[in-house]
Order: sequence, then structure tokens, then C-alpha cells
Amino acid sequence: MLRYTFCILASFLFCGAAFGQAIVLKDGTRVPDTEFTMDGDKIVRTLKIAGSSATTVLPWQNVAYLDWPEPPELLEAKSLMAQAKADEALAMLKKSLDFFQKFEKIEGNWYQQVFFAYVETLSQAGKFEDTIKLLPLLRTLPLTAAQKMTLRIIQLDIDRQTSTEYTSIMAEAEGILADTDDSAVGASIWIIIADIHAKKKEWEKALMAYLRIPVFYGTQMQRVPDAELKAGQMLVKMKRYEDAQAIFSRIADSYKGSAIADTAAKEKAAINGMKNEPEEEPEAPAQKS
Repeated sequence: MLRYTFCILASFLFCGAAFGQAIVLKDGTRVPDTEFTMDGDKIVRTLKIAGSSATTVLPWQNVAYLDWPEPPELLEAKSLMAQAKADEALAMLKKSLDFFQKFEKIEGNWYQQVFFAYVETLSQAGKFEDTIKLLPLLRTLPLTAAQKMTLRIIQLDIDRQTSTEYTSIMAEAEGILADTDDSAVGASIWIIIADIHAKKKEWEKALMAYLRIPVFYGTQMQRVPDAELKAGQMLVKMKRYEDAQAIFSRIADSYKGSAIADTAAKEKAAINGMKNEPEEEPEAPAQKS
């Protein structure tokens, strides 16, 4: 019985290993990711036999498909964005993108998904020009319904930055909100709405829109740091300096080592010690004589 159990366990472990990241050749041979590296466009396989190793170049025409589970970089990039580490997230995705781009014509590659995530992260990180450059290529890919919605939001964010047609942009944003209960979509749209209010110098409306992200869309952690920073900046515009200092302090503590933490520290230093100013009373209408 013990021997039988051991055989089952061994078989299970072997099967688990067999379904890891690997290139599968046309003759059925599996080449796990631990056995090959990329040297430019060459697939270099390294085999260890009897304490020595030998390398060979695998011809592309021998590759049948990739047996590759979802790349961990997709999830790890979101985690880095939640820590306000946009540059690190982009670097990780770019490295993964460069790898899968070499296998773009091979079945089972993740090129499209990683490329889409890379462009979306560029947009979220405020890399405006880089996002615009890659959009034409992104539009040539077959996209899912969810990706088409994300692309629509990316374009709307670009319109928000390049156009002053705020009324039409706001109308489209509110229309998208009315048609979905997806939290990722909602968080993205509220950032755009808040940015438009900020451009129009409607500080309080912008503040409330930014604060909706951590309050109502807290699961979209990659959106929270930027929304919190901008909320603090709106408080400065409203001369609520003490409240802004509190937010900047929390950001600096929560996202240590990030660009947003550095920005928050500088913003706090610029208003350090300043007190909230009373709100200005609206002017009373002139009385008719």
C-alpha cells in the first residue's frame, strides 16, 4: 500500500513538472524554460549530461507551440502599480514583452496579452507620448470585449489631455459609467472625470472624484496611489493645507521608495506648517436701489 501511494505521488509530481513553462517541439520533445535562453533571436538549449553541459541552437522551424501558463508578470505589474512603482512595473512588462514578441508567430504565446497590459500600464503611469505611439499597433490586434472597453478608456484619457471639449468627454465618461458595474472601468473613468474637473479649476469636484477611487474602488489598488496624490494637490488648491499635509505624509509613508512618495514629500515640504484657511464666502448679490 505504501509503495502504491508513493507511485501515485511520484506520478503526480512528474505530471506537475511536465506542465510547467516549456517549448514543445514538433517531435513532441518538451524543452522547459530552465533548459533554454534567448540569444538575440536564437533559442539556445543547454543540456547537462554526466556533470558536463552542452549547448545547441534550436531551429525555429522545429518549434510546435509554447506550453506556457499565464505569465506572473501580469499580476506582479499590478502589484507594483499598487505600490506606486510604475517604472518597475513597466520594466517587468517590457522584459516579458520582448520575450514573447520573439514567439509572436508561435501558438500558445502571450504576446498580445502582455502587449496590451504594457500599453495600459503606460497610460495609467501617465506616459502620454509612449501610449500614443503604441495605440495604432494595439488597434490592429484582435481584442476581447473587455480589452476594447479598456482601449476606449485609454483613448478617452488621451482626448482629455489633448482637447478642451470637456462637455462631450464628460458625457461619454458618464455614459460608460452608466453601462457598467465593472470596478476597473469605474476607477478608470472617475480618474478621467476628476482630471477634467481639475483642468476646469473645479477643485472641490475634482477632490471628491479623486477620493472615490480609494473609497469605492479600493480593489483597484493600482489606481489608488495616483488618486490619493491628486486629492492632496486639490486640497492645496482649496487652501486646506493641514488636510493636504496629512495626505502627503500618509502617501510618503505608504509608498516608500516610489516616485509618488518623493513627490508627496516635496508637496508637503512646500506647505509644511501652513494652516487651513477659512473658505471664502461667496459675494452677496448687489441690492437694487
